[in-house]
Amino acid sequence: MSEAENLTNLPENNASRDADALYGVSRWGEGLITVLDNGHIGLLHPSRPEAVPTDLMSVIDNLEQRGISAPVLLRVADFIRWRIDQINDAFNSAITELEYHGSYKGVFPIKVNQQAQVIDRIVAYGERHSFGFEVGSKAELLIAMAHNQGSESALICNGVKDEEFIQLALMSLQLGFNTFLVLESPRELDLVLAVAKRMKLRPQLGIRIKLTHEVSGNWAASSGDRSTFGMTIAQVMDVVDALRADGFLDCLKLQHCHLGSQVPNIIEIRMAAQEACRFYLELRKEGAPLEFLDLGGGLGVDYTGEHRATENSTNYTLKEYCLNIVETVKYAMDEADAPHPVIITESGRACVAQSSMLLFNVLEATQFDSTDPVVGAEDDHTLLKSMLAVEDYLTPERVNEAWNDLVYYRNEMRALLKSGQVSLRETAKAERIHLYMMSRIKTMLADSDMENEEMGKAMEQTADILHGNFSLFQSLPDVWAIDQIHPIAPLHRLNEKPRRRAILSDITCDSDGKIDKFVLGDGVSNTLPVHDLRAAEDYYLGVFFVGAYQETLGDLHNLFGDTNVVTIELRDDGSFELMHEQDGDTISEVLSYVEYDPRLMVNNFKKTVESAVRAGKLSPRERLEMITAFKDSINGYTYFER
Repeated sequence: MSEAENLTNLPENNASRDADALYGVSRWGEGLITVLDNGHIGLLHPSRPEAVPTDLMSVIDNLEQRGISAPVLLRVADFIRWRIDQINDAFNSAITELEYHGSYKGVFPIKVNQQAQVIDRIVAYGERHSFGFEVGSKAELLIAMAHNQGSESALICNGVKDEEFIQLALMSLQLGFNTFLVLESPRELDLVLAVAKRMKLRPQLGIRIKLTHEVSGNWAASSGDRSTFGMTIAQVMDVVDALRADGFLDCLKLQHCHLGSQVPNIIEIRMAAQEACRFYLELRKEGAPLEFLDLGGGLGVDYTGEHRATENSTNYTLKEYCLNIVETVKYAMDEADAPHPVIITESGRACVAQSSMLLFNVLEATQFDSTDPVVGAEDDHTLLKSMLAVEDYLTPERVNEAWNDLVYYRNEMRALLKSGQVSLRETAKAERIHLYMMSRIKTMLADSDMENEEMGKAMEQTADILHGNFSLFQSLPDVWAIDQIHPIAPLHRLNEKPRRRAILSDITCDSDGKIDKFVLGDGVSNTLPVHDLRAAEDYYLGVFFVGAYQETLGDLHNLFGDTNVVTIELRDDGSFELMHEQDGDTISEVLSYVEYDPRLMVNNFKKTVESAVRAGKLSPRERLEMITAFKDSINGYTYFER
């Protein structure tokens, strides 16, 4: 009996525990993702732990029956609500525990995920917390203004502002929005004051300060002296003096600074907050009646579950983050005998990252080994005989030697082919021997208890390539751009031991469209444990925590468009309610994005086909079939369809 079969016959909960340990699901899953007893990945309701988990494979099957096929981006509305509640409750608990006399107001930076379904739910779920928005463009400001937020919710206007932007922001203030126009540079001040005077309004102003403290992580460049965000100390003083001279210093109510994004180390957050407090107190000494301290983004997501200060993890909890910020601000204000400000943070990533997951099927696998044995022949080349002889001394103790010899003989055969000394058929036999011996070596290593770091690295070079039905550049752009790591795991067959290792390749024609860093229970790996593909059976993988930035940064590489999108709400019995669905881009829609007219393309194709009919190359019936196929394709999904 094989090890996989043996494992399958174990009690299901044992196999589930093994899978959880292998993929580290309970480490990074945050109580949202789990391995079910049937070997499937399940979704847990974060606020109702007694609820039956929702089986992701059941979700996929249900969506397939509705005509919604993979790849699909699945949003879980409950996860958004949970994170908004968590962040606000954690800050309020810290305020109570530390006897802080100010309050907390969270805002969501719309740039993190501008999708209407996400924004609508943030408004609905954030209402009881007076949760607001941060906007950085006119388009984002219009989104915020189109939602009826309460007068207590902050609307933070960042970004480069022209006259129209400023006018819209001041209009929102007139309508009762709690709008803050944050000055990004001294240049903006004159324009803001000119528009305010023309509209006869006293604006609520903020000032964006460039902190000198630098943080670590992927976004280190957004902090420190070389940051593109905020004003230098000299520029800040120029603006304060100009506001005083023009009689508008009393309008300066908010200080803004950007700690960074996905800051991994809590000490860095505390130090940046400390510096922000010094600026705040000094500005109050200058006569600015500041009441709001906006510390920007920074709250990280532990994508790997390592709980370490690395680019894709954090060494702090949400509770620790909130306590550190509140304590730092309280201590600074108390020392200066200053009133406690309203603390604002812009924790966009932490609000929505965990709420979305990309689910896709594997189309095929490229493998670098074979179980088909190769039979030697009397007239085989000497190198072929040497390769076949490697099997005679292939033991766990001599596996390194066997591997080195095998690679050497294979490379020698390739060199002889290039010089014309062996035939293509002989070289093909060498390649088949190499593939067979690789299978033998992999099996031996999998079944051996011996530690062999060198062979482990060698095996990474022969890992399978699974070709997934998705576009990295469209759905996971940060994986390509900044080496972002997202948790990835098979969605089913987790009660079987995965016998293979793989990297992932997307459906685009680009060598960069690959994923070769994976979160496992013992850390980050260059390969992902996977199962053998079965004929006529789809193999599904999930990429988790993709709700921040990935939906709006994607491009149309190879003209693969947006995937199907579904928003669900979990029910207590393990089923779900389909709240919203959005069809993925059709080829016609994608072509229109790059300035093609699909109707004109159809007409041009008709002319080409008609010319072939006139020339006697096609029959009228064949003409109909071709035009119908062209029309069906142009109106179809951009991704692989059965």
